[in-house]
Amino acid sequence: MADAMTKIGRVVAVTGAHAIILLEKSDSLPEDMQKSPEIGTLLKVDTEPSIALALISSLSTPTPGAQSAGEDLQIVEVEFIGELPKDENGNPGNFRRGISCYPALGDVVGRASRQELAMAYASGGDVAVRVGYIKQDASIPAMVKTDELLGKHFAVLGTTGTGKSCSVALILRRILEANPLAHILLLDVHREYAAAFKDFGEIVTPANLVLPFWLLNFEEMVEIIIAGQKNREADIEILRELIPMAKQRYKGGRSGDKISRLRAKDGDDGAIGVDTPYPYRISDVTGLLDEALGKLEHKGELAPYKRLKARIEQISRDARYSFMFGSLTVHDSMAEIIGHLFRIPVNGKPITILELGGLPSEIINVVVSVLARMAFDFGLWSGGQVPITFVCEEAHRYVPFDDTLGFEPTKRAISKIAKEGRKYGVSLCIVSQRPAELDPTILSQCSTVFSMRLTNERDQELLRAGISDAAASLLEFMPTMGTGEAIAFGEGVSLPTRIKFDLLPADCLPKSSTASFSENWNRDVTDPAFLDNIVACWRQQTQITNIGFSTPAELSEDIARAPENQAEPAQPAEQQPVQPQPQEPVATATALSQPAVMQAAPAAQPTPPAAMEIPQIIGDDEQPVASPAQLRQPIVTQPPAVTDTHGHNVPVSNNVPVSNNAPPSEAALADSSAEPSLAELIRQVRG
Repeated sequence: MADAMTKIGRVVAVTGAHAIILLEKSDSLPEDMQKSPEIGTLLKVDTEPSIALALISSLSTPTPGAQSAGEDLQIVEVEFIGELPKDENGNPGNFRRGISCYPALGDVVGRASRQELAMAYASGGDVAVRVGYIKQDASIPAMVKTDELLGKHFAVLGTTGTGKSCSVALILRRILEANPLAHILLLDVHREYAAAFKDFGEIVTPANLVLPFWLLNFEEMVEIIIAGQKNREADIEILRELIPMAKQRYKGGRSGDKISRLRAKDGDDGAIGVDTPYPYRISDVTGLLDEALGKLEHKGELAPYKRLKARIEQISRDARYSFMFGSLTVHDSMAEIIGHLFRIPVNGKPITILELGGLPSEIINVVVSVLARMAFDFGLWSGGQVPITFVCEEAHRYVPFDDTLGFEPTKRAISKIAKEGRKYGVSLCIVSQRPAELDPTILSQCSTVFSMRLTNERDQELLRAGISDAAASLLEFMPTMGTGEAIAFGEGVSLPTRIKFDLLPADCLPKSSTASFSENWNRDVTDPAFLDNIVACWRQQTQITNIGFSTPAELSEDIARAPENQAEPAQPAEQQPVQPQPQEPVATATALSQPAVMQAAPAAQPTPPAAMEIPQIIGDDEQPVASPAQLRQPIVTQPPAVTDTHGHNVPVSNNVPVSNNAPPSEAALADSSAEPSLAELIRQVRG
């Protein structure tokens, strides 16, 4: 039987899904019942077929003139949200949304019992994980339905300092604990999540990130090379023509083909377009530019080619872009990169933390665009066999409301996941402190929202516009909620409710990015090496990992982790680069074809960064063609190729991160029947 109801009031008005209740005071009520209920409290009305449940949306007291002497009337407005249907014995069953029988005037109203609360907030048989407890009763766990949460996207919103990062880490950890073979990619803008997932996370930093330039589509490549400059239509069209030629040159295996021969392609060659994710060498692009420059006579025609060539050489030498352009060889590593980023196979690390801090600010949008596009395309071409969750921290940076801000391909890629990703097993988690600055199309696709403290009125109005009245009344708490509290509503939770997130263990908390002024301003910095170390990190574009004042030893460790100070992979003795000499040798065509080390550097030229002194080397059995820019740098011959199980030569790349959990090679994946074949998927994408 249903629990005996303790009467706290009666129904005095009913309008559709809303009702007005007049509270009644009684000295016979238990002490905890004497206090007036709060907004968001769950009340019940016992009807014949079910127990109707309603959330309090408003509380009021009439003006003194309307009250009788000695009375203190209290009026409660509620919204009915569901019911517990009774069986033939009168016992309440599982909660269901909607009302089959509305209460009548005069019906008795009471607070929902602990058993009824547990039934209302239970997952109803769906797979769910605990993330905290409900504020109405701390003994009732706050559960989120895993499939509803991930399958229809979710958002975590809240101002800085509300515990947003801890809440995201908690939700993801609880999901991973229940699903150890998950596949999650988290974009970490502030480098704070590595500490929260150190036990089962693959940490990717700018120092070990590998994202070859040839994975970029045309718009992304234009953003890097043209860099938003105006009136560069001629440059863009030249690049549009040369990139497919460079891909054909790589695929053909010969670097000496002429432009005229590349244009006369047919058959399977025509399948390679400007956006096809197929490898090519940046040296082939500059070589094609040199060929074109040799055929042009008018100065006006030369300018776009020269600009492109200069810009390509500039970014190729920039150490900050080494994760894209720094590989000594080019080989088809697309399957390996997808496996590494999306954890296929998992190898005990179901989540990848990609630290974007430290990447050049002008390229972060491009990196996010590539990753979001790859996540969606992988889901599309794999048929959703391996579901992926894409977590986007500080999402308002990448999908802003203002059309003049952000990078259009990034917005388009994330929007595609939000609109269509569910069909292909690609889910999206949006994390932001300014929902009003988010593209409303993206936020509207998030079927579950955890809204933490938000003090901006625009942010609050945006959320109120898309939820029910009862949940909207809960949002009135947002400006005053404490740290770690949230209003949870949507498909992933049974009912809109105010929850308190569980606390993570101290060793699983995200790293705080807030500097302690009171602590740091109580000590002085007297070490003369402190500023020198800061300047060294500054010039090497390496962020200091320790927040607050660091000791010189800590700074030295940071500098040692910089890409420019990493020890280069060991090479055979005969392939070690020779230090440039003052004299300038003359390189002949014969010399270029020999596996010897060349050296030349004009005295007036500054020495490039150590990590980028070695130019790109052409792979396979091709003869290298050196551009003028390459002749100004030391050149190293190609490292010896490795033979795979099929007898094919596989060039060695010195830029693939060495890890005990590195994904298998493309050949290994192709031979494996236990895991989905990434190699086959890549062929489908390109085919």
